[in-house]
Amino acid sequence: MLSLLPIRFGIYFITWNLSITKFHDSKIGYLCNFQFNIMDNEINITVIDREGKAHQLQAPTDMNMNLMEVCKAYDLPIMATCGGMAMCATCQVYIESDQELPEMQDDEEAMLSEAFYVEDNSRLSCQIPITDELEGLTVRLVPED
Repeated sequence: MLSLLPIRFGIYFITWNLSITKFHDSKIGYLCNFQFNIMDNEINITVIDREGKAHQLQAPTDMNMNLMEVCKAYDLPIMATCGGMAMCATCQVYIESDQELPEMQDDEEAMLSEAFYVEDNSRLSCQIPITDELEGLTVRLVPED
């Protein structure tokens, strides 16, 4: 998706990954071309799908998203039937890295106690908010029913 913003001596355009490049008008010449990323608040997360393929995701930390929403945004096969209310356990993942996660709440514990394929490292991805502390997080999708 491309969004053009006219400016006095050229055009800025914002690409889908939110990087900005400045191009000068040809009448003025190419005095200084530069590129910088305006998205300082992203973290990198690795999601391993059911076939074992690792997907590298970039997740914004300033949009109040959770891990389930990020996985859905990348079209990963995560059901999330209840829409993130901790009422179905269809967004369960296995945590495969050592990042400190928020403490599990009672709703999440109750759902995991009734879910299939639960391991010691199981969490509901809808209950993991995206924060800077999750940089480098690796999770694996649980098997399908």
